[in-house]
Amino acid sequence: MSYPGYPYQQGSAPGAPPYSHQPQGGAPSYPQINPNSFGYPSNIPMQMPQPMPMPAYPPSTGGYPSSGGYPSGGGYPPSGGSTFPPSGGSTYPPSGGSTYPPSAAGAYPPSGGGVYPPNTYPTVPSTGGYGSHPNAPGAPPGGHGYQGSRGPYGGFSYTQQSSQQGHAPSRPKKTPTVRPANPFNPTEDAQVLRKAMKGFGTDEKAIINVLARRTNEQRLQIAMQFKTLFGKDLIKDLKSELTGNFENLIVAMMTPLPEFYAKELHDAMSGAGTDEDVLIEVLCTMSNREIMVIREAYHKLYYRPLEEDLRSDTSGTFKRMMVSLCCANRDESMMVDHQAAAADAQALLSAGELRLGTDESAFNAILCQRNYAQLGLIFQEYEKLSGTDIEQTIKGEFSGDSEEGFLAIIRAIKDQPTFFARQLHHAVSGMGTDDRKLVRNIITRCEIDMEEIKRAYEAKYGESLGEAIKDDASGDYKKCLLALIGEY
Repeated sequence: MSYPGYPYQQGSAPGAPPYSHQPQGGAPSYPQINPNSFGYPSNIPMQMPQPMPMPAYPPSTGGYPSSGGYPSGGGYPPSGGSTFPPSGGSTYPPSGGSTYPPSAAGAYPPSGGGVYPPNTYPTVPSTGGYGSHPNAPGAPPGGHGYQGSRGPYGGFSYTQQSSQQGHAPSRPKKTPTVRPANPFNPTEDAQVLRKAMKGFGTDEKAIINVLARRTNEQRLQIAMQFKTLFGKDLIKDLKSELTGNFENLIVAMMTPLPEFYAKELHDAMSGAGTDEDVLIEVLCTMSNREIMVIREAYHKLYYRPLEEDLRSDTSGTFKRMMVSLCCANRDESMMVDHQAAAADAQALLSAGELRLGTDESAFNAILCQRNYAQLGLIFQEYEKLSGTDIEQTIKGEFSGDSEEGFLAIIRAIKDQPTFFARQLHHAVSGMGTDDRKLVRNIITRCEIDMEEIKRAYEAKYGESLGEAIKDDASGDYKKCLLALIGEY
């Protein structure tokens, strides 16, 4: 999966200098880039697709999704765009009908060979919708500029493949706490930041007021303008002026989100031991397109496939789960089949409660491949057959990291805001604060659904997320976190 400017397409920047630190001997060949653009074309904003919308759980009676097309009010496709599916396009399902799950699912890696990562765009709506590559057919003409809120991380906008099928599920409400600044002037913001760091002392309040109220995409534009105006690297200047958790938070906010996720995964597997919680939080909650973008970023940063490192740092059932999810080959049609759901529910029952021991492969195949709407229906059917909630079965049949991984998939499907509220609570509860988990969850959700997460947090734990942060953080670090969740 790719997004505008990542990976750089051959021939799109004539005369650009070669990649300066290309490794020797067997490493991938890197295309030419602009050295002033963080590894991405300077005229293209950082983009990543928007997280898969979670279907309402349980699905409404009579099957999921309900008819009626796309939801009104900011839904997909973007307003003003052409209708979907495009006229003359093929219909879904294809003539002749197809069964669930779809046959001939695309294998990974794609047939025909080719280098890793593949130099192709993912399939995107031909209307040039969110996340489409600027050089891909149907991309908006001249459209590298910011075009409104296109998802988290400054346009790191995830689109579901299901939107192409004409059967998109009704989307639960998602309310960010960080929205694109409008009007937005990166030159003025760069000048404010320069003044805040010039001379003796640092104006941390000015830094917070600018960076915590801009999207990730806008921050990257500010960094480019800062270098253009003053010949200095904004991140290096910020690191020289700030310290501690506040510095770590600001640097994370200034990192393109694909790189941020790639670094989190790499650090989780580096050194002694593995932080499986990070692997679970990222891979068990992401859509195919999200995983593919992160996978490409990982390969470009570390010259190794993400799957290779996952294989070497995990084992057993958990390793198979991570490799399955890293393939980014989940069915995302959001089509449901009641007979198939009943069959899968019976297969899960036979693989667990009705036998001595557990057939882990059956759970892995169903939970890592079925689409979210179908899984919601499978969970319903399973409870009808067994009288037990699927979560209780997972707790009884698995343990350790594999248990946590399967539970993360299930909980993210049932109620994604509550899943992330739980992650934030784990970060601030107990002895000390897991600042890395706290920062990761806030900066990656503040442009998506932080308002829903805040409500879920208060409903589940009896105190507001803001109060929890005030109790566990201090100084400018606390102020910036509160600004990101809309409470400063």
